[in-house]
Amino acid sequence: MNHHLIALLLLLSSHPLISQCFSSSAKNEVSLHSSPTKATTTQVNMCQLMGMNCAALTDFTFSFRGFARRGGDTDVHSHGWGLCFYDGKGLRAFHDSEPAADSLLAEFLQTHPVKTFNMVSHIRYATRGAVRLENVHPFQREMWGISWCFAHNGDVSYFDRNIFAGNDADCPTNTPKVNELNRSCVKIPWIGKSIGVEDTGERYYNPIGKTDSEAMFCSLLNALRARFDTLPSLPVLHAAIASLCNEVVALDSQYEGTTIFNFLLGCGPHIQFAYSWPGSREGSKVWNGLHYLVREPPFGSAHLSDCDYSINFASVTKDDDRVAVIATSPLTDDEDWVEVKKGQLILFDDGLPHLAPDDCFEAELREHGLESDAFPRNPQLEVDMRRYQLRKEFFQGAAI
Repeated sequence: MNHHLIALLLLLSSHPLISQCFSSSAKNEVSLHSSPTKATTTQVNMCQLMGMNCAALTDFTFSFRGFARRGGDTDVHSHGWGLCFYDGKGLRAFHDSEPAADSLLAEFLQTHPVKTFNMVSHIRYATRGAVRLENVHPFQREMWGISWCFAHNGDVSYFDRNIFAGNDADCPTNTPKVNELNRSCVKIPWIGKSIGVEDTGERYYNPIGKTDSEAMFCSLLNALRARFDTLPSLPVLHAAIASLCNEVVALDSQYEGTTIFNFLLGCGPHIQFAYSWPGSREGSKVWNGLHYLVREPPFGSAHLSDCDYSINFASVTKDDDRVAVIATSPLTDDEDWVEVKKGQLILFDDGLPHLAPDDCFEAELREHGLESDAFPRNPQLEVDMRRYQLRKEFFQGAAI
């Protein structure tokens, strides 16, 4: 990091007002596993997710301030953190293998408001893959000329590299083998049969690190890339991703019901998907799912759960502001959060949740669908609208 930036951050953290909520995480330090992939059956903690999706450009400093405390201060997720937010079609990414609660880079983001329509963040508790930068979420890839980012919470043994790559020394003896053919190579598993694409052997996207999460992200993109030769409309994309999620959790029976599969997926400056297949690890009372809330007029006050910090949103917002906040567990203790249902895929756009494919046409009509200068748009939007029996008033609003 630039020495001038470090000096600036140290100066800021010494300020009594700015340093509020930036206490040391030493009291909650946890030992780092020398080989996290070998300890998955005994660990009871998991990573945590946070996302924001907004109707107007909004900064994320309030929510991230509380979320970062969970990275080694109020909770044990001290194995790195990351945050991605969209700036137009560009994606700004910040990653650190240090605990978020102690990270100067995390503190910088909390004290320097930057505005976006769409952001995804993650704090890590390492279970697969060592504590290294390449294993820190969110992961990013380009597909169809669009920047995609992905953060995951949970365990999906189907994508455990020790299983599909056949590393006998590290593979838990009580874990079923996925496919003996996969044990002779390091190709990530294929998903896609649910959307009509068979495995041809090609893996265009491949993981850089050793997490099941990144392998899962790459497999998801490989399937979508194989399925579509034009940009899908958002309802079609919603249906395709939902089918792929169902395909993944259908493998759960191979692993004695241990799959926990929660993720946030950003696909451009406006759109974010959230999916939840929640659960708890054996021996743990910690519930790993997803929750969300929508803040909109009339705005009130909110108090963070992880530090004594409040804000009156009525004093800092406008009438056209609306923000959806998504998190593993509620970030505030005085607002009503909604838990995402098991197996539910939600598309967030304009600060609003869209729960079903036909709801996603609202985002299309706001011109927030997938957009690329490198890949053709789907010319069949009207066909899709009729196929999903879109309500008549939407047709009229779209002049169709």
